[in-house]
Amino acid sequence: MLSVLSMIGLAGGLILLIVLTMRGMNLLVAGPLCALFVALLSGMPLFPQLVAEGESNFLTNYMTGFSGFITSWFPMFLLGAIFGKVMEDSGAADSVSKWLVQKFGIKKAVLAIVLACAVLTYGGVSLFVVAFSVYPMALSLFKQADLPRRFIPAALAFGSVTFTMTSAGSPEIQNWIPIEHLGTSPYAGWEVSLIVAVFMAVFGYWWLKRMINKAVGKGERFEARESDPVVADRELPKPFMGAIPLLVVLVISFVFHDQLMTSALIIALLGGIITTYLLNRKYFLNFGKAMSEGTIGALIAIGNTAAVVGFGGVAKAVPAFNVAVDAMTSIPGSPLLGGAIAVSVIAGITGSSSGGQVIALPLIAPHYLDMGVNAEALHRTVAISSGALDSLPHNGYVVTTIRGICGETHKAAYGPVGIVTVIVPLIGLAIAIALFSLGLGI
Repeated sequence: MLSVLSMIGLAGGLILLIVLTMRGMNLLVAGPLCALFVALLSGMPLFPQLVAEGESNFLTNYMTGFSGFITSWFPMFLLGAIFGKVMEDSGAADSVSKWLVQKFGIKKAVLAIVLACAVLTYGGVSLFVVAFSVYPMALSLFKQADLPRRFIPAALAFGSVTFTMTSAGSPEIQNWIPIEHLGTSPYAGWEVSLIVAVFMAVFGYWWLKRMINKAVGKGERFEARESDPVVADRELPKPFMGAIPLLVVLVISFVFHDQLMTSALIIALLGGIITTYLLNRKYFLNFGKAMSEGTIGALIAIGNTAAVVGFGGVAKAVPAFNVAVDAMTSIPGSPLLGGAIAVSVIAGITGSSSGGQVIALPLIAPHYLDMGVNAEALHRTVAISSGALDSLPHNGYVVTTIRGICGETHKAAYGPVGIVTVIVPLIGLAIAIALFSLGLGI
């Protein structure tokens, strides 16, 4: 009976979290509230004083997930937000965006944003930091092109978490986690990966443009806000000088990625901030204000994200989660399909692509390898599948990008985000499984 109630609690809590997120409830309230719902129906004790030392309880598990995320990511969030703000305040972002408009044309504004995100992501810059860094430029491009700003999160997400994040050779952790479990390399299944990446890039961009054009056709336009940077009649840095800080972040993160992993971003972002100040200091409107606004933005963004991660900390500790994992990891039929479903569903529950892999791979990898499943095919399938259902409304990156960085609501912005980060990758996943099943790349 308890396991049935726990399953109801887990499914109900996840649905409730998605609904409350879509309705705009403060995530610092919605996250623990939904986690409490899961804990109560699962019979989990609420406080550490009610259990033996080290045993699961609502408060400890929630706050461990919450504080653990902040401990791991706060320096990157802080420096990423400040870097985005100094790029904005110095006019560097506007300068680069205007140069891109001249080169691509105003009709290719969305393509310029997607490419900028793709280059930074494939260069090893964290997905969260990419959003912070490219947003000022995206805002400027959308303003010049007079496009509805609610599509900015979709453009940022599409360039970051789809065809680049899970592709062969990507330095993002979603492509590296399978290596230790499968004995593969970052380039595993590269032939199929290349085909799927090209498909997702072309098809996803077509769909994104179609949605934007449809909205413009209905009369939607760019709506300025008081908080937007003022750029009228303002002297801007040369485009090259504006682009150098972005290149500094990309190069430093690439050089130190293998040694320091995510910690390389601390050095890279510090380098970007210092470079922006040294090269473009005479163009700043208010450097101190930019630093302050960046700090506040980082606190809001990481708080919202940590609130959702805390929910995952509770969800992973209830009996229903283990039942769900066992069911997902023992799906009959094609091992590639079973592995993909297992990783996707767990990533959806936890709101984390890396979480889906870390939980599922220790369980499915030995079993499937013993069955003779091709390790490279499994690596690529698992990587691509982790980047699909993880992007449900409660995903940390989605919450941060939509609310913390772009200042939009889920109601306005999540629809396009969901299409390009959930539906498009799922289609790409189906293509990958089909190609591997036909023997390509094996």
